[in-house]
Amino acid sequence: MANSGNTDDNDCMIEVSGVWKIFGAEPEAALKAINEKGLSKAEVLEQFNAVVGVADVNLSINRGEIFCIMGLSGSGKSTLVRHFNRLLEPTAGSISIEGTDVMGLNQANLREFRNNKIGMVFQNFALLPHRSVLDNVAMPLEIRQVSKNERMRQAAKILDIVELSAWANKFAHELSGGMQQRVGLARALAADPDVLLMDEPFSALDPLIRRQLQDEFIRLSKILNKTTVFITHDLDEAVRVGHRIAIMRDGRVVQIGTAEDIVMNPADDYVADFVAGISRLKVVRAHAVMQPIDKFLADGGKIAKSGMRIDESESLSTIIHKAIDDEKPIVVAHDGKDIGVITRADVLRTVIEGTEVS
Repeated sequence: MANSGNTDDNDCMIEVSGVWKIFGAEPEAALKAINEKGLSKAEVLEQFNAVVGVADVNLSINRGEIFCIMGLSGSGKSTLVRHFNRLLEPTAGSISIEGTDVMGLNQANLREFRNNKIGMVFQNFALLPHRSVLDNVAMPLEIRQVSKNERMRQAAKILDIVELSAWANKFAHELSGGMQQRVGLARALAADPDVLLMDEPFSALDPLIRRQLQDEFIRLSKILNKTTVFITHDLDEAVRVGHRIAIMRDGRVVQIGTAEDIVMNPADDYVADFVAGISRLKVVRAHAVMQPIDKFLADGGKIAKSGMRIDESESLSTIIHKAIDDEKPIVVAHDGKDIGVITRADVLRTVIEGTEVS
C-alpha cells in the first residue's frame, strides 16, 4: 500500500494532499520540469541546483491517532512535519487540520492557530535556563495572555500528570536529560493543543531513559488522546508508540500501514530491508497468521472441542507457546465468534518467512 492511508472522513484530523517542497532559487520551475519530464531527484539537483525535500506526499491522519513518520536521515520526514504548522512553506499542495486550510491562513491567524491548535516537541529540549520548570511549562499560556494564577494552576496540573510536581521550582540545569524532555512535553501539553508534532523527541537520550519516556508517552496518550505526528528514525520506537507508520524515502512516502501490515507485506525491497531487523514476535497478531475457519473446514480440517481458543489480537509469541503446548489447531475468535484457525504449519510458515526476510 504505497503513499496512501485510509481513514473514516469523520475521524480525519489531518489531511495532506500533494505536498511538495523543493529548496532552491527556482522551485516552481523545477516542479514543472518534474511533472512534465519526470526528472529524478539527482536530475533536479543537476539542472536546477535544487533539492527535493518532500515529493507529492498524501496522508490522512485520524483524530487521536499516533502516526509515526520514519525514514533514514535525509528521507524528508522532519521537513514534512514542519509544513503542518507552516514553519516551512510548501512549493505545492494543501494541508488541512480539523477542517482548517493551513495554507490559507494569514500571518495573524497562523500565529493564533499555532498557539491554540498545535504543540511541538523537538529533539532539543529548548528550555529557558533563567525560568523555573513551572514557568517553562506555563510559557505557552503566558503567550496567550492567560492570567498568572490560571496559567500556574494549569502548568502545575500538567506537571502532576507527567510526575514532575516535586521539581516545579527547579531550573533546567538541575534536571537530567530525560526529565528535561518530560518538561518539554509538559510545555507542549500545557496549552491543551489538538495536535502534537514530535520531531525525534527521545533520540538524544540514553536507551534506558528513552524507553522509559516512550512508556510515559504511551501512558499520557491514553489519558489525553491527542492526535500526534511522531517523527523517528527508529523502527522499534515506531512499533512501540505508533498506531500507523509511514515510511519515507527520498522525500516520498513509500508505504503506510500498521507495523504488522508493513512487516508482513512490505511494499518494495527498500521497505523489506528497512523492517528486516524487527522480530515478527513483536508485531504479528493472530488474525494475520490464521486461515479463515470456513476454508479450513472445507479443506477437511477438524477442530477439537477441547482445543484452545485465543483472541485475534494475541501475539505471534503467545501463539508459538500455545502451539508447543498443544498440537491441536488453535481457534481464533473475534468478539466471541470463531473466525479462523491456526495450525502448527501456519506458525512455522510465518516464522520461516520472517527469517527469510531478515
